[in-house]
Amino acid sequence: MTVIGKNHPKKLYILDTNVLLHDPNALLNFEEHHVIIPMTVLEELDALKTSKQTIAAECRQAIRLIDKLLGDASPPDIEEGIPIRRDKQPPSGLLSILLTPLPSDTSPRLPDNLNDNKIINHLCHLQKKYPNKEAILITKDINMRLKARACGIRAEDYNTDQLLSDIDLLPTGYKKYNASFWDVIEKVDTQHENGNTFHRLQRKQLNDPVFVNQYLMDDQGFVGRVTQLDEQTITLLDLHQEPLMHQTAWGLKPRNIYQAVALNLLMDPDIHLVSLNGSAGSGKTILALAAAIDQCIDKKIYSRIITTRSTQGLDQDIGYLPGTEAEKMEPWLGAITDNLEALHADDESAGGSVDYILNKIPLHFKSLNYIRGRSFQQSFMIIDECQNLTPHQMKTILTRAGQGTKVVCLGNLAQIDTPYLSATSSGLTYMTERFKGFKHGGSIKLNGVPRSILAAYAEENL
Repeated sequence: MTVIGKNHPKKLYILDTNVLLHDPNALLNFEEHHVIIPMTVLEELDALKTSKQTIAAECRQAIRLIDKLLGDASPPDIEEGIPIRRDKQPPSGLLSILLTPLPSDTSPRLPDNLNDNKIINHLCHLQKKYPNKEAILITKDINMRLKARACGIRAEDYNTDQLLSDIDLLPTGYKKYNASFWDVIEKVDTQHENGNTFHRLQRKQLNDPVFVNQYLMDDQGFVGRVTQLDEQTITLLDLHQEPLMHQTAWGLKPRNIYQAVALNLLMDPDIHLVSLNGSAGSGKTILALAAAIDQCIDKKIYSRIITTRSTQGLDQDIGYLPGTEAEKMEPWLGAITDNLEALHADDESAGGSVDYILNKIPLHFKSLNYIRGRSFQQSFMIIDECQNLTPHQMKTILTRAGQGTKVVCLGNLAQIDTPYLSATSSGLTYMTERFKGFKHGGSIKLNGVPRSILAAYAEENL
């Protein structure tokens, strides 16, 4: 094999299948280095490209990119390495396909009954044959990294789209000050505009970084929302805690200040993207649903509510369930219907109230499998379990939002069910960090578990 010549980069990055599923454009992100795709990976992509899973689209995108980069290159050229061309940039780095099988004179270190083992065995052969080059396996599979390291191969996670190294660095959407916020402010310019009170202060007076639509609050009841921001000044909209705690959405009142500021974002028609991250029972779904119904029925800002969620079972099994798309989605969207019933639990006829809502406004349950290629206009979109989405999948969903559409992303970063995802690599984390400067977006980390005393104790102690 001639994949490693004298003039080739010293580092060889071998990509596992799950890396290309996580980010189909991953092979473009290794700059001047040599990227190698094992034939086993191509075979796995081929097997998944027509499946019913959500990842099938990622498979096809990765395959198309590989085909585009290789072009009409001959097999020897592909082994040697094809220059990687990026849009409007000179070629940088090389792309090769690692062929199978191993040479007959090479004894495998691991049994060849698993695809992961085949890839590791090839890397062991490359490392032995070319000791002056470093072969680095890139995979999101922790167990595969452990096996590779046991065989003397360097293995790393794919962190190119990971914006945070520690989940504690993720913005909460608010900053709390002990005692009074005004104790740290020396000078402020207060103005009244259209019934609202705005405070303009020098940015240097605050030691902590701030961003648009972040809330600043204290123990004295002050709550201010950052509405404008530049290098010199910060403009705060004075909201006050008491009116925030008395705001309602379809009869629902917030139970704590965190729910109150979340509801403030949800009810603002100028905010097109809201991210709510919190533990089970913190009120994410019921707040989003109440805001959606209120703005669809009473205020008539949106014409329909679209709800969906990500789950491994959904991706794999929806095609085998009987009924329409909405009927297939019901088992996984029980949280929506449960909260719809909770909003009307005190009504004389709770069932009649729920039926009224369902008849009054179009409430659509959509599968992520069928969102691609769609464009949703004048809709209130609720995306549940966003912690299970990759950054690429999150982008796919957000780009479906048409004119007049609001997207609400709900998730709990402590409950990730998708293999190869962690709290720092989740699409919810990626989106929250990327959009923290977006003037039409906001994020809130909900604290506390208002669902019940039992739920709060279980969340804290189990």
